[in-house]
Amino acid sequence: MKTRGRRRELVGLVVSDKMDKTIVVSVERISKHPLYQKRMRLYRKFKVHDQNNEAKEGQKVRIMETRPVSKDKRWRLVEVIR
Repeated sequence: MKTRGRRRELVGLVVSDKMDKTIVVSVERISKHPLYQKRMRLYRKFKVHDQNNEAKEGQKVRIMETRPVSKDKRWRLVEVIR
């Protein structure tokens, strides 16, 4: 039997909860500039499936990669951290 690959998990901040069963999560990562070696904060926003509408704007959440739920949603909510 084939085993499924390990799914990515990220931690981010909820920036919008205006849609039904969908939240927008901003995830921060730190990268170095290739030439100047300065550390930069890079942000990326993901649309996340929130089945029970439990996450609210401003909360920190853990999300996991999953099968496509819709055109833009490929992540689902695992837990609300705070």
